[in-house]
Amino acid sequence: MKKIALIFCSLLIAACSEAQVVQYRPKVVKEYPHSVTAYTQGLFFHDGVLYESTGQYGGSAIRTVNLQDGKSIVEKKFNNKYFGEGSVILNGDLFILTWMNKVAFIYDAKTLTYKRTVSYPRQGWGLTTDGKQLIASDGSSNLYFMNTSLKLQKTLPVTLNGRPLRNLNELEWIDGKIWANVYLTDMIVIINPKNGKVEGKIDCTGLLPANLKTPDTDVLNGIAVDGKGHIFLTGKNWPRMYEIELIK
Repeated sequence: MKKIALIFCSLLIAACSEAQVVQYRPKVVKEYPHSVTAYTQGLFFHDGVLYESTGQYGGSAIRTVNLQDGKSIVEKKFNNKYFGEGSVILNGDLFILTWMNKVAFIYDAKTLTYKRTVSYPRQGWGLTTDGKQLIASDGSSNLYFMNTSLKLQKTLPVTLNGRPLRNLNELEWIDGKIWANVYLTDMIVIINPKNGKVEGKIDCTGLLPANLKTPDTDVLNGIAVDGKGHIFLTGKNWPRMYEIELIK
């Protein structure tokens, strides 16, 4: 009887934990063009300007984007040996991670003028900020809080229903929570930055219609919020960017 009771309690705890994770789907409010050659790694707004960092050896760049037509306003390409990843602006500097190169680039945020290259000890994946610190992912179940010198301040393990959630990728800070793409899935999770628990799941299956996909179309990746709280999603080599609302 004790064993049965323990099993029942475990199932009950798991069910309660699952119930605490709010399930959402995105409702498309508006569609915008997006460059099908942009392998999106970082996406964010700053002072009304849309920034996008892209990946792939030979195709990596940082650019400002005209939302209405998806075209570059200013674009800075990286040397072919670098694979660009997540990006964000903090204290007037634009930070860009690289995937396997063990370096990060720092640019002047207003002019996109290169300033310096700094060493970086992990794989670079996603990058965002809470306005005080940089927050990075590396494809594991951890998020890394760093100062502007890229020195580690805190490691935050992320869990979904009590289990580590791996493949955390592109990040965005929205209303005091961390949104993260889960690589190779159509899921975005909403993470409590205080305890690392996933509080919400957004199922983006079908966001990009099948008739718009080509052999070059890759995974969902790219979350941005503008100064008015409007949320935008896109993917690697996607032809569209979507302004969305969440529906429970």
